Amino acid sequence: MWWTRTLRRNLLAFAGISGRGSLRLLDAGCGAGGLLAALGREFPGAQIAGIDRDFLAASLARECGAAPVAQAEIERLPFRDGSFDAVFSADVLCHRGVDQDRALAEIRRCLKPGGRAVLNLPAYQWLYSAHDRAVDNARRYRIGEVRLLLRQAGFAKVRATYWNTLLFPLMVTRRKLCRGTRSEVALLPAPAEFLLGAAASLESRAVSWGLRLPFGGSIVAAGLRP
Repeated sequence: MWWTRTLRRNLLAFAGISGRGSLRLLDAGCGAGGLLAALGREFPGAQIAGIDRDFLAASLARECGAAPVAQAEIERLPFRDGSFDAVFSADVLCHRGVDQDRALAEIRRCLKPGGRAVLNLPAYQWLYSAHDRAVDNARRYRIGEVRLLLRQAGFAKVRATYWNTLLFPLMVTRRKLCRGTRSEVALLPAPAEFLLGAAASLESRAVSWGLRLPFGGSIVAAGLRP
């Protein structure tokens, strides 16, 4: 899907990591394993692991074979201190039942000094809708809130940007006028996937160049463990 492809590009752009076999990477909340597979392609030879609290998701990710996957909660990561060069977490801290402060403390604990936490989170509480209820989101964020969360958790050199900016008017219209009961995450007809993906790809280039977008439906952020 255009959205998940764009999400992965933005997470990788914010990771700021290089190297191959020496890297150790974690996807904390890996779902069915799409990001794990992308990390494997981007960093061949790296040691990659995933966790998810959902048994079915962890099982599906494990079957994909992209990386070892454990069923575990992000607030209690089953790894030693300083295990990873980067920890990715896409749309997990926003979930109902997740203690975001404890989760960030665990991510920081598992990072090596100089390691990076890379997050994606949904933007703007006023956009909360049936989609959020369907995917079990409890909250959405402003960019200042995300920066503050990372700094309070002990991360340095925090950077963040909104994304999904060009398509934001369509997103707002859909959320406010089309009051459905399901998640909006779905594969669209090929022409729509192409057009939306092209628009999102332009944004990803801007993000990779270090530009900060002024608004959007999601926030990507990163912080360094000192």
